[in-house]
Amino acid sequence: FRTSINAKEVKKVYRKYCELRDKSGMNDYQVAKATGIHQSTFTDWKNGRSKPGVEKLAKIAKGFGCQIEDFLEREMV
Repeated sequence: FRTSINAKEVKKVYRKYCELRDKSGMNDYQVAKATGIHQSTFTDWKNGRSKPGVEKLAKIAKGFGCQIEDFLEREMV
């Protein structure tokens, strides 16, 4: 997995996160509690203030039962 992603990919990663979150019936607060990632981190991704790091994506992927690479693949159906 690449450790650097560009701005377009940040939006794609955030959309994928939202799809997984919504599909699971969770909200950002619940994901934050389950993963130990601050809730504000998700807002920062949404607004382009920060880029998702490998460690955080790994925690989210594990929580949703997917791979880190899934965040950069095509949109979910």
